[in-house]
Amino acid sequence: MNENNVVLKLDAVTRKFEQGRGFLEVLKGVDLQINSGEVVALVGPSGAGKSTLLHIAGLLEPPDTGEITISGQTGSDLNDDARTRLRRHNIGFVYQYHHLLPEFSALENIVVPQIIAGLAKDEAAARAGELLGVLGLTERASHRPGQLSGGEQQRVAIARALANAPGLMLADEPTGNLDPETAADVFSVLLRLARGAGLALLIATHNTELAGRMDRIVRLENGKLIEG
Repeated sequence: MNENNVVLKLDAVTRKFEQGRGFLEVLKGVDLQINSGEVVALVGPSGAGKSTLLHIAGLLEPPDTGEITISGQTGSDLNDDARTRLRRHNIGFVYQYHHLLPEFSALENIVVPQIIAGLAKDEAAARAGELLGVLGLTERASHRPGQLSGGEQQRVAIARALANAPGLMLADEPTGNLDPETAADVFSVLLRLARGAGLALLIATHNTELAGRMDRIVRLENGKLIEG
């Protein structure tokens, strides 16, 4: 694997949690590399630690041991502010629930992260409008989340994750709350946009049909990551 193209790299990552008088080892020396433009499915039984792995990969929580490198920057070398900047500019997140701000319109929800990242409001609005257009939501730009369907809400969440043009996107059951037809549609949009932008995309999912459409599958079992 060409190191110059590696966007996400996990080296010997471990994570354990206190459980009663002992510890539950969720991750036991996990290694993973994802290239730019590569879409990887993360599968495994409920409670296996998929969300924990995504949180660690996204620098939302630290591992007990091991190392996370995002686009060549090693997490342990960064202070809290630097990790926040790295997340803000290099990582997009999509969750099972859209987590859109209910008081803001679809367009405004996409504008907000861009302004936080330092972009001027007019530029952010233009970028948000472009993304909504690509997602077929131009006519819904002024609608608040409560006025959108589940599929539309998740499309806006995808646009928000793409707003700052990250190199890495992490998605945790992004179609889990949708009916099968809508889920397939939203997934197709996510796949098309990710590949078009050359993103490294890691998707945790229970949907074996969707997992089969990705470039490769990694399985988390008993704290270990297994290819295929």
